[in-house]
Amino acid sequence: MSWARARLGGLTLGAAVFLGGCANMADIPPGTEMVTIESKFGQPTFVCELPDGTSRAIWSQQPYGQYAWATMVSPDGVAGPVEQILNDRTFEVLGEGVWDSERVQCMFGPPADIYTVGIPGYVKRVWAYRYRQYEVWYSMMFVFFDPETDIVIEHYPGPDPMFLYDDDVWSL
Repeated sequence: MSWARARLGGLTLGAAVFLGGCANMADIPPGTEMVTIESKFGQPTFVCELPDGTSRAIWSQQPYGQYAWATMVSPDGVAGPVEQILNDRTFEVLGEGVWDSERVQCMFGPPADIYTVGIPGYVKRVWAYRYRQYEVWYSMMFVFFDPETDIVIEHYPGPDPMFLYDDDVWSL
């Protein structure tokens, strides 16, 4: 067994254990107190405070998992519906209106990876989120930001490089 396959097996097992524990997050009824949710599922990975006194809490499996759950929390600590947010339907919102990195992070949580691409004079910052495209394929949603304005200029899915190469199968 190759090191890459062993590592992937460990990541898959770890994600399965985490997913098994969180598979019921979407079943949490609206109106549940955050204290109750946190006692069962732990502290959120990311919380953003909103101007109206509410907050958005996100439990994410990034950088190696493909799922994240989010809920809106009232000022008195009561959660709304909990939804799985790393999916094609949710990513469609990036095509509506203006999105900066703060708004993207509040919507989806921290990305799996951040890097820059381009050529001198034309560089873009990229946030990459692991997810299951159409709930089937190991994919990444690549969100491109203009480095000068911090505004999303495009986004699109692609294969997750973590699952592309297995040296037992591919050789040159």
